[in-house]
Amino acid sequence: MAEYMNIRTGRHCTFLMHAHLVFVTKYRHNVFTDRHLKRMEEIIRDVCADFETELVEFNGEANHVHLLVNFPPKVAVSKLVNSLKGVSSRRLRQEFPDLVRHYWRANKLWSGSYFAGSVGGAPLATVRRYIENQNRPL
Repeated sequence: MAEYMNIRTGRHCTFLMHAHLVFVTKYRHNVFTDRHLKRMEEIIRDVCADFETELVEFNGEANHVHLLVNFPPKVAVSKLVNSLKGVSSRRLRQEFPDLVRHYWRANKLWSGSYFAGSVGGAPLATVRRYIENQNRPL
């Protein structure tokens, strides 16, 4: 029931949308240390605020990061991802010159691909059953 307290409203809609995003480093190089991940979380939180989204959870390992983002329907996930990866790459490379040795061949910090999955709410089978059981007029 507590999740329903986080329902957001827009001008013409009410929503609760979350996406699980995963970004992988170019060539899956082990690039990040804890200090990189701490700064990256701050950068990503700032970008999310610019998009009127909320970074709910963040964590990562040496070669990838996971994000849980709460976003409004007006935000295209692909545009959010593009900005998150672009800004974080640029800012991290500026602030941590030691990262240069990991991306010199491709001149990119992130792989061109990413994972995005919708999360939260009822399981698909439950939603499907709910829709199937609507009282359709004859």
